[in-house]
Amino acid sequence: MLSRLWNKNASKMVGIDIGSYSVKAVLISEDKNGYQLDAFSVEPMPKGAVVDRKVQDIEAVGAVIRKVRKKVLSAVQNAAVAVSGSTVITKIIYMDVSLNDDELASQIEIEADSLIPYPLDEVSLDFEKLDVNEADPSKVNVLLSAVRTETIEARVASLDAGGFHTKVVDVESYALSRASALCLPTLPDDAPEKVVAFIDIGATMTLFTVNEGNDTIYTRDQLFGSEQYTRSIVSYYNKTFEDAEKEKLSGDLPPTYTFEVLAPFQTTLIQQIRRAIQMYLTFSGKEKLDYLVISGGSAALENIQELLSAELGIHTVIANPFNDMAIGEQIDENVLAQIAPQLMVATGLALRSFSPCHI
Repeated sequence: MLSRLWNKNASKMVGIDIGSYSVKAVLISEDKNGYQLDAFSVEPMPKGAVVDRKVQDIEAVGAVIRKVRKKVLSAVQNAAVAVSGSTVITKIIYMDVSLNDDELASQIEIEADSLIPYPLDEVSLDFEKLDVNEADPSKVNVLLSAVRTETIEARVASLDAGGFHTKVVDVESYALSRASALCLPTLPDDAPEKVVAFIDIGATMTLFTVNEGNDTIYTRDQLFGSEQYTRSIVSYYNKTFEDAEKEKLSGDLPPTYTFEVLAPFQTTLIQQIRRAIQMYLTFSGKEKLDYLVISGGSAALENIQELLSAELGIHTVIANPFNDMAIGEQIDENVLAQIAPQLMVATGLALRSFSPCHI
């Protein structure tokens, strides 16, 4: 049976980004003046509870989400969560333009065996109409997505254990794309007409999306993240993993760490980003990117904005989805400024409260 991976009639929701190292949550409201950030929370995840973006311990993740729930408005029970793009198969298919959603669903069920390389009883499918096919106006482009049902169920069960009701299960890269529009005011005025890449570097996964105007034209996930940086600290200074994480964030490390750990990681990071950009340029046939926006925990690395601009030759900024957003009175803006680059995916999920579509 075709299940609705993306709920089309979502009410106000908390966006919850379940990562390997932490759970991040964002709650946004909207009025005639625009969006307002009502609450946010970041809670550490017990090691091993989530591995490679897959929930391994539902009870442990649920316990973290309960802590999150206490820090956001408890009256909001609905939540949006995302699955990792690496666990999702997406394809653009072409269907008769005259078909309505119910007819599309029936047709996709019939053809799914030839479209998805998994047994259909193990996956959940969803689709989204995009636009009329330029080459053949009798066809409409349809985004088809498939993810193993057990992956969705683990996230839904974790939210249930944390006291939330899951209204939307999205895809991380789509959530990042949705939040990207909020960062455009931090770029030069011509950014809405230019090609802009957004790269979110998590603990183990890096999300890379490219926007041109209002359209997301490319997405890619790759297994790389700041965990490599932490493991280098563990190796060089004989720390526990937990202590290395704390000292990485506090900066309480030996003076030599800049040369022994930080510089090598920065070099690797630049190589990964350069490779991602080159793959996009090869795919698209374009000559260059115009702007780069970086988010995730690695956005806090010392001088990373200047380093990327110099090494890649691309105007680079640090993401802040709340730059032009009203901020609730209860929010500590100093804390928010430090944590904002890590909240892109959670923000994109929270925006599903106001957006009926995946992007």
